[in-house]
Amino acid sequence: MSDNGAVIRFNKVSFNYGYNKPILDEVDFSVRRGSKITLMGQNGAGKSTILKLITGEFKSENGAVNVDPRATIAVSKQVIPRDMMDLTVREFFQKCFKEKVYDIDPRIDNVLEVINLHAPHDRIIKSFSGGQQARLLLASALIQDPDILLLDEPTNNLDKSGVEHLTKFILDYQKTCIVISHDADFLNSFTDGVLYLNLYTLRVEQYVGNYFDVARQITVQIEKENRKNAQLAKKIQENKDKANFFAMKGGRMRLLAKKMRDEVEEMEEEKVDVRREDKTIRSFTIPVQTNVTGEILNISSFDIFKNHKKVTKKAEISLKKKQHLLLSGPNGIGKSTLLESLANNDAKGAVITEGVRVGYYRQDFSTLNFEDTVYDSLASVMEKHIEEDLRSTASGFLINKDIIYTKIGNLSEGQKGLVAFAQLVLLKPTLLILDEPTNHINFRHLPVIADALDKYEGAMVLVSHVPEFVKQIRIDETLDLGK
Repeated sequence: MSDNGAVIRFNKVSFNYGYNKPILDEVDFSVRRGSKITLMGQNGAGKSTILKLITGEFKSENGAVNVDPRATIAVSKQVIPRDMMDLTVREFFQKCFKEKVYDIDPRIDNVLEVINLHAPHDRIIKSFSGGQQARLLLASALIQDPDILLLDEPTNNLDKSGVEHLTKFILDYQKTCIVISHDADFLNSFTDGVLYLNLYTLRVEQYVGNYFDVARQITVQIEKENRKNAQLAKKIQENKDKANFFAMKGGRMRLLAKKMRDEVEEMEEEKVDVRREDKTIRSFTIPVQTNVTGEILNISSFDIFKNHKKVTKKAEISLKKKQHLLLSGPNGIGKSTLLESLANNDAKGAVITEGVRVGYYRQDFSTLNFEDTVYDSLASVMEKHIEEDLRSTASGFLINKDIIYTKIGNLSEGQKGLVAFAQLVLLKPTLLILDEPTNHINFRHLPVIADALDKYEGAMVLVSHVPEFVKQIRIDETLDLGK
């Protein structure tokens, strides 16, 4: 592995993920020691699969995944596994090591300081907010001080302060780092190369440069491919028209017609498969119940958490249709807890008008049944099952025939997010509760989602740590839980 300073090398690697679903086809690429690499590709393309091949969790079916045998590897996953939610902080970090670490407490304190999180070592993991859990995931990788650091969507749920701490850490990190993220500004701050996984060719393209440079290169390549195909399509049609005309003439003209048809076949083969992973979801509308009028949600008080203690605060909030509320505040203040209690209609000091249908987008997708197929999950929220509506909505969210009968638990996190949005369209809620709806979602889809939320005509309560996303949505009132 010492050639060219490569610490990771994929050589003709192919991989199928269950049900004969191909993910990689004879993939070749290498990662230099000490480089900071971004792994790009559409939701469901197989980015997380590549990380699992590097760690050895998955084995390639053909080809070789070569990792420097002297290099240690740690991965920060997208979500904390469900079977670890009842562990204490100390137990959670202890599981990062194969052997018992007797001086674990000071090491935990040091890594928590890096991620700017105060966490008692005996506190249960599930009691932390989504943003705090994201920091704990990151810390679980950092505490191992690995030679190769793999970060899968590390900015999900992080507030501005959390992203700044993470960015500084990666910039200062002297070892190899591979990052999957949809946060363009975050990626551009440290990236010196990109691995681009093409969903349709199942190959990895390797680029040098920062994230924005590579994004521009890919855009130029797509435009070039489209222009070439347009020129070929025009010439193909001209030859077809001439071939049909000469074929009608008979005699030697038929030979000329055959020659032109042969040329058409050659030009068809020359057409380039434009990288369709740049396809975005269709514009969509989230319909609203028509039989609800007047006040939809009233909040007179709410609970927050300060220094791990519950504090009740007063409020005067009344939401009707076409009124959008933004909840803000730092990680751990209690935003997700408040949203969950609103969605369950058991929040003290909050009342949802009887008969109001509530749509809840939860950041960990636990509102989805992971054992259901996508089809069953979508059908379950429909008041009246109309097959055409279900399939049309699914198609708009890039849920095709290969995905629709897949179990939710087998989808990527980004695909789960698109299923959750498709559910909201079919549910037709009058109160929409959204907890970090940009998490895991491909950045190309975000303007479409923001436009749908901006035009949503029901009442909406939103939590998001992505200012660029929030700016695209009409917000009528902001409740800062930290004030």
